Amino acid sequence: MGGRGALIRAEGLVYVYGRGRPDERRALDGVDLEVSAGEFLALVGPNGSGKSTLVRHFNALLTPAAGRVTVAGLDTSCPHNVPEIRRLVGMVFQNPENQIVGSLVEEDVAFGPENLGLMPGEVKDRVDRALAVTGLSALKDRPPHLLSGGQKQLLAIAGALAVRPSVLVLDEPLSMLDAVKKREILNFLRALNQEEGVTVVMTTHSMEEAAAAGRVAVMAGGRVVLEGAPAEVFAKEGVLEELGLELPAAAKIARALSRRGLPLSPGITGEDDLAGELEGLWRLWRGAARH
Repeated sequence: MGGRGALIRAEGLVYVYGRGRPDERRALDGVDLEVSAGEFLALVGPNGSGKSTLVRHFNALLTPAAGRVTVAGLDTSCPHNVPEIRRLVGMVFQNPENQIVGSLVEEDVAFGPENLGLMPGEVKDRVDRALAVTGLSALKDRPPHLLSGGQKQLLAIAGALAVRPSVLVLDEPLSMLDAVKKREILNFLRALNQEEGVTVVMTTHSMEEAAAAGRVAVMAGGRVVLEGAPAEVFAKEGVLEELGLELPAAAKIARALSRRGLPLSPGITGEDDLAGELEGLWRLWRGAARH
């Protein structure tokens, strides 16, 4: 569980699609999960595990069939709380085009703050800040349909950030991007979390992407079945394999090299960690070879 004070808390959360119909399906089956203020949480699981359904409860797009979800102490099932919850929790979905409403980048980012009823000067300040943070300032007068896939995803993030949420929730935000754009946006999300203090929750089916987070929660069958730091979760390789989830390539390579006798640190999860370890060993070897 999270530790620095739960900003989002799900307790015994149950959700059923098609409730009362012959084809009803229980998507969430008693989820208990906390998201702490200031953390970066990756929700991982195969298709149908319930991760997308879960995060839609975090800003009251869905409400529980049973159990409870609270955001900053506000019950999501209470209609009176919904406006404040949606101000606190910004959502970014898999296909950014579904969120684009403005004819220009700047107009699109302004949509959320304008709907809050803010004064024009405050709207402009928020738009300028969101564009600067996402690196889109130079594109503010460009029509969104002329942006690349990665730029559209950043535009969706900028629109969410302009509302000044405490939590940014991203549902499979990288699935439509190439490897270069995935890495760029993952690095951006890490910086947003570490430098701006925004709590980040991201769903993914990729363990490579999950390695960027500070904590990983693995879902299967509508429940959280495993959670902890990436290294702790990746250590449960057998459990992950049973769920059809593969370790990140860097973690696989590190384990293979360790088995062959290379003195690598335990718990390597990402490419940067592995590259740093190998570079350190290379320098040690070169130093020893000179003597």
